[in-house]
Order: sequence, then structure tokens, then C-alpha cells
Amino acid sequence: MKVGFIGLGAMGAAMASNLVAAGHAVTVWNRSQAATEKLASLGAKVASTPDRAAQVEVLHSMLSNDQAVREIFIDGGLLDVMSPGTVHVNHATISVALAKQLAEEHAKRGIGYVAAPVFGRPDVAAAGKLNILVAGQASVIEKVKPLLEVLGAKLWPMGDAPERANVVKLAGNFMLVTAIESMAEASVLTRAYGVSTADFLELMTSTLFASPVYQIYGKSMAEQRFTPPGFALPLGLKDVMLAQDAGYAAQVSMPLAGVLRDSLLEAIADGAESMDLSALARVSERRANLDRRKKD
Repeated sequence: MKVGFIGLGAMGAAMASNLVAAGHAVTVWNRSQAATEKLASLGAKVASTPDRAAQVEVLHSMLSNDQAVREIFIDGGLLDVMSPGTVHVNHATISVALAKQLAEEHAKRGIGYVAAPVFGRPDVAAAGKLNILVAGQASVIEKVKPLLEVLGAKLWPMGDAPERANVVKLAGNFMLVTAIESMAEASVLTRAYGVSTADFLELMTSTLFASPVYQIYGKSMAEQRFTPPGFALPLGLKDVMLAQDAGYAAQVSMPLAGVLRDSLLEAIADGAESMDLSALARVSERRANLDRRKKD
């Protein structure tokens, strides 16, 4: 199948590589040309502009936020040059409001639209083991299903309204950040009484919380290993704030979201902008002032 892929960050590059490996004719575009070099070496065609990458049967995109998606597809006019009948599969974690707008804009132009945000870090993407949330018209999803099956271990259908996939993604990431914040606070509590973070989190992630989220982020906390980021702090902040916006629009109270937002802002203000979400541990440590207590 002739496939385009726009957005070659750590996630997008891994996903596009899998499509190439599966034998599809893949054309890629990225703002930074350096990110296209590996894909070119694998056999992908590199487009000089987004519109050239969009002259395909199915266009995938994995962009970082609402602004990037809007700039390319709406303000940049990419939708206006895409051929009717083309399908756009949007993997980005975006706001519910933009998801609704994109569905409308694609429908006006006769372009198929599938919201397909994913759960999984870059290593999971590289292994083709993502969990993919899928929403859109059934006939359009059926057309792109073979491509999605290359990228993911399982597809999770969310109905025909694309924004459903996006709100589930935001809700899931909200839960993920909540788990990380709770580990950060709890491990600092035990440290205040002489129990190491490593010992405490090994216990918790082997028993009561024996799941990938706790195990992966707990290990990063125990080892104080916050770079390179698997899920960068600014993206976590963006998702928590989008979840707040979605809650406000639906009159759903989310008091924990405010706590998470403030912790994430504090972490970024303290210089952790390029670090992983597990660096929330640094915020809890600083608030508890454990190092100073030891000196005193």
C-alpha cells in the first residue's frame, strides 16, 4: 500500500520503520530532515514538503500537540491538497475540541479520518506492540486495519466519533501521571523513615502494583535515571491540561488534575524540561527537603 508518514519523533520514526519493514511503499516527511535519514536508509522515500508525503492512499501522522497538527493540516492547507478518498490516520494525543474539528474538516473534503492515539513508549512502538485506540467510520477503519495491525499488538475500537479515542487517551495518560505522582510522594515518605526508594518500589511493583506503568517508572525513580525521556515532562503537562479542558467542557470535576499540573510545572521550572515523567520524584524530594534534614 502507498503510505505517508508525517512526524518522525521517537514514536513516529519507530512506527514508520515498521511500515517500511512490512513491505509498504512509505513516504515520510519531518520538519527536521535529520530525522528522515534512518528511514531513507531503510527504504522509505523522503518528501521535501508535507503535501508530497500526502499523495498516498493512507497518510499517518504522529505530531506533538494541537498546534503542530493545526499548523500543518488546517492552517498550512494540507487537507486542501489531499485527494478525496485518502485516509488520514492521526496518532497524535490532541484535545477533544480539535478532534471534533478535524473530523468535520476531513468530512467536508471527502477525506477519511481515523483517530488512532496509542499507548506505549518508543521501545514498544519499535517492537510493533502498541495498544492502539481506534475511532472513526467503520468502513474507513477497515481500510487501514492492516496497517494498524503492523503497528500494534491490539486495536481497541472506540466507536465512530473520533474524539472518543482522544478522550480515552487523555484519561489514560491522566491515570499514568497520577500513578507516577503517587509513587514519588510515597517513596519520599518511606525515605524519611530510612527505607530506600529502591527497596520500597521493588516491593510495591512486585506485589500490589505489579504492572508495566509502575514497574517502568518506578525503576527510573529508584535509579534516578530521568534521561533520555520515554515520556517527556512537557508532554505529560500538555496531556493533563487537555484532560482538564475536556473535563471542563463536559462539566466533570477533576481535582487531582490540578495537583498534577502544579507538580509538572514545578518540575519543568526546576530544569527538568528534557527529562522523563519519572523526574516528578525530584519535586517530592525537594518539597520534603530530605537532604537538608540529613545535614542538620
